[in-house]
Amino acid sequence: MGDIRATDLASDPRVSEIVIANRTASRADDLARRIGGRTVNWETAAQTPADAYVMALATDAHGDMLNQLLAHGRPILCEKPIALTMADTKKICDSVEQSGAPMQIGFQRRFDAGMARARAMVTRGDLGDIYDMVLASRDHVPPDRNFIPGSGGIFRDLHVHDLDIASWIADSPIEFVQATRAIRGAGDYAEFDDADVTKIIATTESGIPVSISGARHDARGQDVRIEVFGSKDSVSAGITPRTPLVAIDGPEIGINTDVYTGFIDRFRDAYRAETAAFVDLIGGAPNPCPPQAALEALRASIACERSALTGERVEVRTVTNE
Repeated sequence: MGDIRATDLASDPRVSEIVIANRTASRADDLARRIGGRTVNWETAAQTPADAYVMALATDAHGDMLNQLLAHGRPILCEKPIALTMADTKKICDSVEQSGAPMQIGFQRRFDAGMARARAMVTRGDLGDIYDMVLASRDHVPPDRNFIPGSGGIFRDLHVHDLDIASWIADSPIEFVQATRAIRGAGDYAEFDDADVTKIIATTESGIPVSISGARHDARGQDVRIEVFGSKDSVSAGITPRTPLVAIDGPEIGINTDVYTGFIDRFRDAYRAETAAFVDLIGGAPNPCPPQAALEALRASIACERSALTGERVEVRTVTNE
């Protein structure tokens, strides 16, 4: 993600200089060479003066680095999640508010052209009364074993995106969830109390039913999409010629060509738009994804975990300090 952000910033004519730090100095040197930036030592990175900061670190390193960066009072782009627990996320959100520095969270799906258009159509009333939404998030390649224990689990790592985008498109928080999870493929999920397939039934505060399916492996490709059904019209975002689906009940319909191979491939344009929006934020534009969005998406994700454990429907607001 650091490579992607630096590359996109380097292509933005509004950005005059990019400074890069990495725990592995050779990686910073290589990236700086490729984009025309310069490097600083990792140990002094947080003290480097800049107009804004982009933090693409492992989640467990967020807290300390954010506290140092917030002291500058400058805009920050922080990859999701802020933290893996409610307590740590709340603590950082409070620090952001006290600092007065705007912090944009990296929920790139908000910048996917189709999903952004779906939100605009819902907001304008083009679809009428919204009957329900259906989402799918399926990774092409299962995660590496080393990724699983630090990921926070499938709900906090993968479905935090679905819960955020559903709430964002509906312009209404998630109120209730009921979730299941299972292990259906090969992998080390059981060892780390995780799963590789999921189903979530959620309801927004405005009353919209939301169905979410998830999987850590899709043999054909990366499949991330949403369908919104309303009283006036129904639309989809994510069904394109590259969607990894095979239609077997009729003539060729023009999908499953050069399928998406991973989440970066699926959302490369969205990342570019998201980084551009951060440069807008530096210039004074409204924050398109504030820290509270990450807090509420995490809250809903933990509610899903609780539901999957107990088999019960969970009210999201009851999740406080997990």
